[in-house]
Amino acid sequence: MSELQTFIGDWHALVILVLAGFLPNEVWRMLGLWLGGGIDEEADILVWVRAVATAILAGVIAQILVFPPGALATIPAPLRYGSVLFGLLVFLGVKRSIFAGVLCGELMMVGGKYWLG
Repeated sequence: MSELQTFIGDWHALVILVLAGFLPNEVWRMLGLWLGGGIDEEADILVWVRAVATAILAGVIAQILVFPPGALATIPAPLRYGSVLFGLLVFLGVKRSIFAGVLCGELMMVGGKYWLG
């Protein structure tokens, strides 16, 4: 078996993933983009939608931190919380860059796990 086949695995699963997972979601995204193109971004309904979406995301992140699933459960709580705090500080310090905050938080968590063993 070639390296590419080993990397990709069962191509049938990838086709099903694209057809059943990706494409149905993209239809709704494109429809939302098309229908919402002329809506004022400061409209009350959109401010409310953004607030609800942010609250849901914060809840999911808190749940993952407090009750970590899978391999994340092997990382000590102080390292998880410290990584989130470090990522937040980098986010705020680097012109509110989400990429920089996530990258630095992840690097701290992976580095800390490696260092701790």
